Amino acid sequence: MTAASPPTRLTDRKRDAIVQAAIGEFREHGFNGTSMDRVAAAADVSKRTVYNHFPSKEELFEAILLLMWERSQAVDEPAYQTQQPLRVQLLALLGQKMNLLNDASFIDLSRVAMADMMHTPERARAITAKLSAKEEGLPLWLRAAQQDRRLRATMDVPYAAQQLQGMVKAFAFWPQLAMGQPGLAPAQQQQVVSDAVDMFLGFYAVPKTAAAATAKKPVPMVDAKTIKTMKTAKATKATKTTAAAPAAAAIKGRASRR
Repeated sequence: MTAASPPTRLTDRKRDAIVQAAIGEFREHGFNGTSMDRVAAAADVSKRTVYNHFPSKEELFEAILLLMWERSQAVDEPAYQTQQPLRVQLLALLGQKMNLLNDASFIDLSRVAMADMMHTPERARAITAKLSAKEEGLPLWLRAAQQDRRLRATMDVPYAAQQLQGMVKAFAFWPQLAMGQPGLAPAQQQQVVSDAVDMFLGFYAVPKTAAAATAKKPVPMVDAKTIKTMKTAKATKATKTTAAAPAAAAIKGRASRR
């Protein structure tokens, strides 16, 4: 996770101290076991100062999760590139996601949040909505690739984005969150991301052969000799048809007199 620049103003330094103290308290004591008094003491500020920055413990906890997410996205997300292979671009996007999922603080706080959310579903919906609003990089990229006709036109972008991230979280988030498994080693992270991207593109990428088939086929060139031969054949056919017309009429007349 990308570290934030040290704050310069006194009020900003106090806010940062509160956040850092709260992270430690939430990780150690959980949501219900953490109080604003504990946070104030750990941050070496008054309780009033804590409430001036964060009106409630719920808002403080939400602010921490959002802050961690924002720091993980401090590096600009790569924009869609028409000339660059899809696989290379997706590997870069999911690499940033993996950095966040492999952060021990984020996993610990997510575990605290999950335990609390089971008892307060309304707060769970609020935090989830705020975090989901931050995840625009991947859907925007997928939509751009789809508009460039490199991903299937029938692809549901939000659904596909959730699918792709779900394949990563199945190995790099849920086992650590629910079962306390250690974070993935660099080689494992690379394998998870690579396999997820390959499976995703195997289903959603437009095959190159299909893209080529949709291109306009060139009109074959016809030389002057061929054109003359075609005209002669057409004229001969018309002459034979004209010559045969009187004979056909005579035969028809004799048949009618009988």
